[in-house]
Amino acid sequence: MNKNFKYPDTAAYQYVVKELAAKNVTVDSIAEITYGLQHQFLPDATIDDYKAEVVNVMHKRELLNNAMVGLNLDKLAAADQLDEPLLSIVKNDAGVFGVDETLASGIATLWGSIGITNYGYVDRTKPGIIGQLDNSGEAVNTFIDDIVGAISAAAAGKMAHKYA
Repeated sequence: MNKNFKYPDTAAYQYVVKELAAKNVTVDSIAEITYGLQHQFLPDATIDDYKAEVVNVMHKRELLNNAMVGLNLDKLAAADQLDEPLLSIVKNDAGVFGVDETLASGIATLWGSIGITNYGYVDRTKPGIIGQLDNSGEAVNTFIDDIVGAISAAAAGKMAHKYA
C-alpha cells in the first residue's frame, strides 16, 4: 500500500463515462431505464431528478471500481487481449460465466434490496439501451449491459430511499 497514493476519483469517473459513451450509453439513456423502474412509485419525480441521481451514483468509488473492471474486460476481449479460455468465454457472453452479473450485483447492492431486485428485473427484461447492447451482434458487450442495468438499478434504489 502506497500511503501517498490518492484515489483518482475524477479520472475514474471520466473513464467510465468515456467507455459508456463509446458504446452509445449516456446518462439520459440510463435515466430513462431508472425512470421506468420507479415512476409508478414516485410519479412526481421528473426525468431530470433521475438524471441527477444517475450522475450521483456514478461518482461512488465502489461503482466506479466494478464498472472500470468490467468495461476494461469487454475492451480487452474485443481486442483479443485476454488469455484463453477466458477470451472465448467473454467474447461469447457464456451464460454460465456469471462474473458479469456478479460485478453488476456489487453495484446494485450499494443501495440495498431495492437496487438488487431492480437489477434482477432489468437483467431479465433488458429495457432501453440494455437490450440494444445485449443484442449487438459481434460487439463484445458481456459486462457493459450488466453494468448499465446495475447503474440504473442503483439509481432507482437511491431515488426510492431519497423519497421514502
